Amino acid sequence: MHNNMVWVTLLSWFVAQGSKVIIGIIQKKRFNFSWLLGTGGMPSSHSAATMAMATCMGKEFGFDSPMFALSFMFAMVTMFDAQTWRRSIGFQARVLNRIMDDLHAGKTIDQPLRELVGHTPIEVFVGAVIGVAIPLLIYTKG
Repeated sequence: MHNNMVWVTLLSWFVAQGSKVIIGIIQKKRFNFSWLLGTGGMPSSHSAATMAMATCMGKEFGFDSPMFALSFMFAMVTMFDAQTWRRSIGFQARVLNRIMDDLHAGKTIDQPLRELVGHTPIEVFVGAVIGVAIPLLIYTKG
């Protein structure tokens, strides 16, 4: 309960995820509960959380430490995955949903695939900025 890194990382994730809800309400003029825990969208909460952890590691152990290097590389892999593989899966889901719609024209389909699973580069970048800014503003060494 006294691990500042965990709390700052969770706060960064919460700020990013909460931003998605606010953006969704403004854009769609409604609330959707899935925005609270769903993946994809602006900003990337994965980027925010992993960059927050890396920033905390840098502040705690030094930005030239192996702990920072490890956490920073983990963040880079996570963000790369978010904007490449997971985004590609979303495109594939969209195509498969169109195929299913064509095959079942006029019929209801049990459940379409989820199309928004990855991030655009700007979504990843904004999430990373949140993940760096929050620890720089509030993290103190344990």
